[in-house]
Amino acid sequence: MNDMVQIVPVQSKKQLAQFIDLPHDLYAKDPNYVPELFIAQQDLLSARKHPFFKHSQAQAFLAFKGDKLVGRILAIWNNNHNTFNNVLEGQFGFFESINDQEVATKLLETAEHWVKEKGGHTIVGPINLTTNDTCGLLIDGFDRPPMAMMPYNPPYYIDLITHAGFADKVDLRAYYVTTSTASQRSVLLLDRLEERLKRSGIILRQINLKDFANEAKKIKQVYNKAWDKNLGFVPMTDEEFDHTAKDLKMIVDPKYCIVAEKDNEVIGFALGIPNINEVLIKVKRGRLLPFGIFKLLFGLKKIKTLRVLMLGVIEGYRKLGIEACLYGRIIKNAIPSGIEAAECSWMLDHNYMMNHAIEQINADLYKRYRLYEKAL
Repeated sequence: MNDMVQIVPVQSKKQLAQFIDLPHDLYAKDPNYVPELFIAQQDLLSARKHPFFKHSQAQAFLAFKGDKLVGRILAIWNNNHNTFNNVLEGQFGFFESINDQEVATKLLETAEHWVKEKGGHTIVGPINLTTNDTCGLLIDGFDRPPMAMMPYNPPYYIDLITHAGFADKVDLRAYYVTTSTASQRSVLLLDRLEERLKRSGIILRQINLKDFANEAKKIKQVYNKAWDKNLGFVPMTDEEFDHTAKDLKMIVDPKYCIVAEKDNEVIGFALGIPNINEVLIKVKRGRLLPFGIFKLLFGLKKIKTLRVLMLGVIEGYRKLGIEACLYGRIIKNAIPSGIEAAECSWMLDHNYMMNHAIEQINADLYKRYRLYEKAL
C-alpha cells in the first residue's frame, strides 16, 4: 500500500460530502463528540448559498494516505476582514487529522501556500470561515461535550499545530454557571440595578419575535459597533447578518434574547440559545433523515442548558451595570424554565471587563480555546 500523503482540492459534491463526514469516523469512539448537521455544514461551505462567498474565497482540501481519508482543512481569504483590520492575513479552518504529524503539516502547508498566493503575510486559525462562526482550538476542558456552535477536538491537535510551526496568538474563554450557584446577589440586585438604569432612561426588554425583521436590524447595528475593537472582528454584511438571523430565529426564545434601550435606540443586547448539542449528540452522522428530525423535535423541549453566545454594549454605555443586568435577566428567566446551567462564551482572554462581569455571577472558567498564527 502507498503510504505517501496526498492532498487533494475539494471540487465535487462527493468530495464535499467526504469533507463534511470525516469527523464522524475520526471521533467514532469519543463520547463527547457532537456531529454537526450535514445540511448546515453544506450550507456554510457552499459558494452558491453562503453570502461570505460574495466578497471572499475559500478552498477545501482532503488528505489521503493511499486510498484512506486521513485529514481535511479549509484555506480562507476574507477580503472584508483584511480591509477592516488593515492586514494581509489568511485563515485556516475545519482542521481535522489523524494523529500523524506528516498529515497535519502537509494540510497546514497546503493552506499556507494557498494563502500566500493570495498575497497573505500571515495565517491564523482555526477559524471555521469567520470569527462569527465557530473558532479556536480546544486546549483545556476535554471532559465535557461542546455547547451549541462551539468547537471540539482531541488534545493531540495542540502538538500537531505547534509542531507545524504555529505560535499562540490569543486564548478564548468559556465560562460555566449553574442556576443554583449563580450569584443570587446578582439576581437579587437586578431589580435595584434595573431601577437605577431606568432613572437614566435605559430599559431592558425581551426581543419581539413578531417584529423580528426590525429587531434584527437594530441588533445588527449594536453587534457591528459593540465588537469593532475585538480581535479579528469584521462587521457582517447585511446579507451575512440576515443569513445568521434566519438560522438563529428557528431556536431563539425571547426569554433569552434581551435588549437594552435608551430613547427607543438599542444600546446593548444579550442572546442565549438552547444548547441543541444535547440533542445533536444523538443524531447519527448529523443526518436529520430518516429519524434524526424526531430526535431534534422531541429533544428540544428537554434541553437543560443554555449558551449565551452574544453580549455587547456600545461604547459610552459600558460600566453602567448593563452587562450584569443582561446576564442577570437571562439567569432569572432560565430558573423557572428548568434550565440548570449556562455557558458564556467566548470571551477574549484579555477582555477584563467582560470576564470580570461573568466572574461576578459565580461563573467558572471551564474551557479554553486558542487561536494560532504563523508568518508566511
